[in-house]
Amino acid sequence: MRTKLEKISLVVIGAVLGVSLSLNYPAVAEKETKPQLPLDELRTFAEIYGKIKSDYVETVPDKKLINEAINGMLTGLDPHSSFLDVDGYKDLQAGTQGEFGGLGLEVGMEDGLVKVVSPIEDSPAFKAGVKSGDLIMQLDDKLVKGMTLNDAVKLMRGKPNTLIKLTILRKGEIKPLYITLTRAIIKTQSVKYKLPEPGYAYLRVTQFQEHSAEDLAKAIKTLREQNKAPLKGLVLDLRNNPGGLITAAVGITSAFVPKDALVVYTEGRTEDAKMRLTANAANYSRGGEAGDFLKDLPADIKTVPMVVLINGGSASASEIVSGALQDHKRAVIMGTQSFGKGSVQTILPMNNGTAIKLTTARYFTPNGRSIQAKGIVPDIIVEDATVSSADQGMNLREADLSNHLSNPKDAEAPAKETPKPPTVKKDDKQSADKAPMEAGTKTDYQFMQAVNLLKGIDILAPSKK
Repeated sequence: MRTKLEKISLVVIGAVLGVSLSLNYPAVAEKETKPQLPLDELRTFAEIYGKIKSDYVETVPDKKLINEAINGMLTGLDPHSSFLDVDGYKDLQAGTQGEFGGLGLEVGMEDGLVKVVSPIEDSPAFKAGVKSGDLIMQLDDKLVKGMTLNDAVKLMRGKPNTLIKLTILRKGEIKPLYITLTRAIIKTQSVKYKLPEPGYAYLRVTQFQEHSAEDLAKAIKTLREQNKAPLKGLVLDLRNNPGGLITAAVGITSAFVPKDALVVYTEGRTEDAKMRLTANAANYSRGGEAGDFLKDLPADIKTVPMVVLINGGSASASEIVSGALQDHKRAVIMGTQSFGKGSVQTILPMNNGTAIKLTTARYFTPNGRSIQAKGIVPDIIVEDATVSSADQGMNLREADLSNHLSNPKDAEAPAKETPKPPTVKKDDKQSADKAPMEAGTKTDYQFMQAVNLLKGIDILAPSKK
């Protein structure tokens, strides 16, 4: 038995060393020194691997053991690093291009349960009332506890028009919620727009996809033509937008700020992870200056009065945009505090068709603010009138997630206390049992307050009853 175990250990160590060397090989020319491999720890790993192979109650395939070890290694780092098998990698690629199958949920993992970051607008999950912060504890008859995130996502995906039952824990609800959804091909229109009244434009970005910035440019031109005059005000709605591609975030910000203005910069351990992304076509258009889809925008779009709406479901790329526009004093940020995901994930393809999603940097707003575990604080706090004040503070954010990255600014000397932003008071009677509002309409309290601000109405003045 000992000889057999030693052979297994040697094979596993050899495999691990081989993988380590192959992963590091492309970087040898760039790095003068390579990290020393922890041989004692690798021997322990190999010993445990051998014990599982020889003593576990059932035979476990080598591929499953290795994949689970890789997945555990990544998910133990932070909530956003993960292993993508072949199918998971293909699904990720499809999602950034705007069409994929499933329920329409942006999810993460929290305490062994699937946590909803945000439902995608117009998806089956959105229409059924699944909310940001919901915890999915069961998928049909299968408990989520003990699954990897990839396994749970696989169960949620499936053929269109098939049913799946979600058992959900929601703060404020005494009993679990049971929601049955019909799977569908999710075709996301990432940019929606309209002219709710003459002179005032409404733009909603639901996700930051490959063509989102280009679609936003087309929407601005259409709205300008419909208005037949320069706009008096513009509302950019980023509520419940879970993020997406950083290039799309840079492009959308670039539509509203001067050329070459700093949008975001990143700090990481490698040189590749250190970037300064400015409002320049080289940073958001594949064709560079020649393919710059923002160059024909009306000049007045750079100065039109502007309000950006955010909430606890606004994460990552949404926070890049709102943070940049806030730092450049280009827009008033309104709503509630954002999610606080200030880290950059890089997709690193492997040779076998799998990939890893690895946190490689933190991003910072132009003024050097780290959003990680803090989020964007609005200039004016306006609560959602469909949510009671008691429930308002129950939303989960990045800082609530296990193993979340710290904010590097926390280690610095404490700065002067930032004044709290003014808050628009609302009547809680509006909140009671209200049906979900339609964004960008008169039933949307936050949107109407944004329009009132653009019109010069003092929204902070006490309402007269």
